[in-house]
Amino acid sequence: MNALVMLAAILFILMTLIGGRKGVRSFIALFFNFGVLLLTVILMTEPNTNPIILTMIACAVISWISLFYINEVNNKTITAFVSSVITIAVLLIFIVVVTDKAMIQGFGEEEASEFYMFSLHIGVDFTKLAASMIIMSTVGAIIDIAISITSPMREIFLHNPNISKDALFKSGLSIGRDILSTSTNTLFFAFFGGYLALLIWFKDLSYSFGDIFNSKIFSAEMITILCAGIGLTLVIPITSWITAYYLIKSKEK
Repeated sequence: MNALVMLAAILFILMTLIGGRKGVRSFIALFFNFGVLLLTVILMTEPNTNPIILTMIACAVISWISLFYINEVNNKTITAFVSSVITIAVLLIFIVVVTDKAMIQGFGEEEASEFYMFSLHIGVDFTKLAASMIIMSTVGAIIDIAISITSPMREIFLHNPNISKDALFKSGLSIGRDILSTSTNTLFFAFFGGYLALLIWFKDLSYSFGDIFNSKIFSAEMITILCAGIGLTLVIPITSWITAYYLIKSKEK
């Protein structure tokens, strides 16, 4: 516990010194988002609740906190919020279909041995729960890319107010392409960092490559990475178009 408090204090001090007022807001937003996630998990265990709907509401609230609370309400956060919500909604529909067809819900053999004494009849649709888990692991990256595109697009527009909508849209795509490779690599290495012990265990158990790729836990994580990558790719043209449309329309008014 002392280590957690010490690390939290160091993080707060660094965010305050470097980020100033916005850094303090970002630190507080971490706890707000944690509260939203915790409340979502609690509500998912209630009878007659739909994890997909709860996830969509939670993602909208997290987007609101991450954008409007930290960066306040302005044209770049508005367009980033709308773009994030639209991307999450489209991605969520796609993920529901993928998780149902891939049958990655539930626990793999490597995990099931730890839960054999517990009942898994908890009254929650594991297919929808798997889709919720994937989208929750992606929402932060989607928001990050959205605001990373809208902010420079706004600067481009302010320095060149006569720019056309098509040129502004292409600028957004160019910015997004530069961000895309690093963001997808971040997701990929986050998986290997989080499951390094599992991969070592696979090696000790003499798993072949076929056994590893057919393992449910490995397949589920790879599907999560691929779906997240699809979401990160989709948010780029969606954000670029919405931002270009919004900025040009605001100039015309």
